Amino acid sequence: MDLIFFLFLYLAASVAIGLYVARRVHTTKDFAVAGRHLPLPIVTATVFATWFGSEAVFGSSGAFVKEGVSGILADPFGAGLCLIIAGIFFSAHLYKLNVLTLGDYYRSRYGRTVEILATVCIILSYLGWVSAQVKALGGIIEILSRGEISPTWGVFLGAAVVLTYTTVGGMLSVAILDFIQMVIVIVGLGYIASIVAGMTGGVETVIQHARMTGKFDLFPRDAGPREWLLFVAPFVTMMLGSIPQQDVFQRITSAKSARTALYGSLIGGSFYILFCAVPILTAYGITLISPNFFNADKVDDAEKLISIFVRDRLPLFAQIFFFGAVISAIMSTASATLLAPSVAFSENILRNFMPHLTERGLLRGMRISTVCFAIVVFSFALNTESSIYEMVESAYAVTLAGAFVPLIAGPLWKGATNQGALFSVVGGVCAWILTDHMFGEEYGPPQLIGLAVSFVGLVAGSSLPQWIPDQPAHARAANAQS
Repeated sequence: MDLIFFLFLYLAASVAIGLYVARRVHTTKDFAVAGRHLPLPIVTATVFATWFGSEAVFGSSGAFVKEGVSGILADPFGAGLCLIIAGIFFSAHLYKLNVLTLGDYYRSRYGRTVEILATVCIILSYLGWVSAQVKALGGIIEILSRGEISPTWGVFLGAAVVLTYTTVGGMLSVAILDFIQMVIVIVGLGYIASIVAGMTGGVETVIQHARMTGKFDLFPRDAGPREWLLFVAPFVTMMLGSIPQQDVFQRITSAKSARTALYGSLIGGSFYILFCAVPILTAYGITLISPNFFNADKVDDAEKLISIFVRDRLPLFAQIFFFGAVISAIMSTASATLLAPSVAFSENILRNFMPHLTERGLLRGMRISTVCFAIVVFSFALNTESSIYEMVESAYAVTLAGAFVPLIAGPLWKGATNQGALFSVVGGVCAWILTDHMFGEEYGPPQLIGLAVSFVGLVAGSSLPQWIPDQPAHARAANAQS
């Protein structure tokens, strides 16, 4: 039970730090974007932490062991490029607007109807992503306790810890803990990787074996157009569908300047792609050390591969390093992804129905929304049978189909209208849902079909006679400031 003791000690320390930092949170701006005071090292760490959670440590490593590099196009490659592209776009076009949420931008550019619809898309996308984090945290606690703590109680405990400091401290607590947690992640996973490399004969041996077994074969062979679309769909979904995400927006625009936001995103995104090789090669190295340790027919086994190996084969000191790193990674991702939909709901939906909310009332609304969303996530995590990789990969189809096109077109195409944006959001989401339920992937990836319809809807809706008038310039300015 020594390892469990260190686990609870770490969880308690995280809560204590989060609550201590929370004393500086007094306004919605502090809560949502950390007051926009974060320096480059903190921004870089929190951008890196955006995706480095259960998916990076367990999902991608398990997918690589089963499918090779072709199975991890979405993450880390699509995810890392998303951070880089989002940093360039947000720092150049949205940072100067000084808005709290992406919904604020949709309102100022396209009006309140599009604001609400796009915000709903964004909020729904977080259900699978946050559930994947708390489900992974529950699984880690179960493994550490050797089954004495059930997965249900593990999920509850992990969710409760993240919820506590996120609800009280918001983005400021999240950012400070991200920095601390990412230091632990880099040291801890690097240490475990060095142990595994030593047991296999070095990193070169692992890479050479993976190459010989075809794990680095990227492109499908003898594939037609449909197969190629299915191949690139996860990559495109993660890379583009993740850009209109509140947590990405919050982490980048929490920087103290647009330049800091840009550099933090470029460094954080690039380092993410590079560092994800550590758990991926570590997991593959374990299959060389213990060939019979992994059952290739079960995804869950692949996702638990590193955890069980470390628990059963390495000394306590190494276990503390590894599980401290893993829990840090998961908590850093879970906290911001729990915060983001709650802030978006309060700012862009609750405020529309309660326009006379005071600053203090809105801050209270954000905290209550965080608790409510955590309850929904907890229930979903306990009742889904999807793997961590599947939950994360499917999370951003809705934002790709409904929110990406109007967001990117807003500052880049002056001809985009309120009507065009409305056609884009509604048409893209409807096309994605109908295609997915009626045909599946028979005619191609449903989310890419939704993306194409969203683009056509924006162009057609903006070019046709305008039944939905645009806001005058002064109204847009007022919305941006409200």
